[in-house]
Formats: sequence, structure tokens, C-alpha cells
Amino acid sequence: MNILLGVTGSISAYKAADIANRLTKLGHNVDVILTENGSKIITPLTLQTLSKNKVYMDMFEEITPSEVKHISLAKKADVVLIAPATANIIGKIAWGIADDFLSTVVMAAANHTPVYIAPAMNTNMYENPIVQENIEKLRRFGYRFIEPKESLLACGDLGKGALADVDEIVAIIDSFQKE
Repeated sequence: MNILLGVTGSISAYKAADIANRLTKLGHNVDVILTENGSKIITPLTLQTLSKNKVYMDMFEEITPSEVKHISLAKKADVVLIAPATANIIGKIAWGIADDFLSTVVMAAANHTPVYIAPAMNTNMYENPIVQENIEKLRRFGYRFIEPKESLLACGDLGKGALADVDEIVAIIDSFQKE
């Protein structure tokens, strides 16, 4: 299965390395799109080493002149997973904003490819009515969510907003092909 993994700027971005590694070991092809903010938490080299594929960040990098990379990646993907997903990327997708590589690929893929979103943020951000409205809007359009868990967060707060367990995320994505 071709999995497109989007990694955003949540502190839990380091867990994307484990997700990419496990999915690759299960025999899946994992292409990673790392946002600029995500790259401040985890390096492209880490994700490249574990996924065995180039990590994409720059939408305008000319890789293969004969193809439009954000479209070819969208067409290639059997499933898209954004883990972790910040309030920022959720809002962009909900409102059709495609101003970086990840949001552009999701816009190109979502009409024909299932998109799973695993939010990870502070409880107050997650529970913000605007974020919740964006999540509900995306659900109505068929986006699938992997619920965050309640935990002691990096900021010291206790509440819902921590990235779901890596085991759960990997199991959901791995089992997708059996649907």
C-alpha cells in the first residue's frame, strides 16, 4: 500500500519516525511530507532513513520536470495520514487553503483517497470551538479522525490532545487495505 504521511509542527512530530518505521517494516511504501514547522522538531534525514524514501518539503523543488509532484503524490497514495495534525493544518484543510506542500497534496488527494487525521495539540487548543467546528466540517466531507488521547501534555497540562498511541495509528492505517 502507498501511504502518504504528513508530519506537522506538533511536539509529537518525533513519533512520526516510529509511525513511518513501523509502516515501512509492515511492507508499505511510505512517502513523507514534512512541513516547515515540523522540520523544526524532527529532521528530514530521520524520516528519510526510516521510510526509505525522499522526504518532501518544498512544493517548488524540481525533482522530475515531467511531473507535477504534488499531483503525482496525491494520485499515487492509497491512503493519506496526517500524524501529528496541528490546529493549523486542520484549519487549512477545512477552509480549502493550500499554501504549502502538505495542504496542496491533501486538496489534490481528498476527492479520491481516504484521509486520516490524528490531531495533537494542547487541550485548550483542541477543545477550542473553532478547532472543533473545523473537525466536524471535515468529518462531514468524509475525512477520518484518529482521536487524541487524554494525557499529561508536553506543556504540563493534563487533558485531551495528546497524539493517539502509535500502535493504534499504525493498526488503523495497516488495516485500511482490508476494508
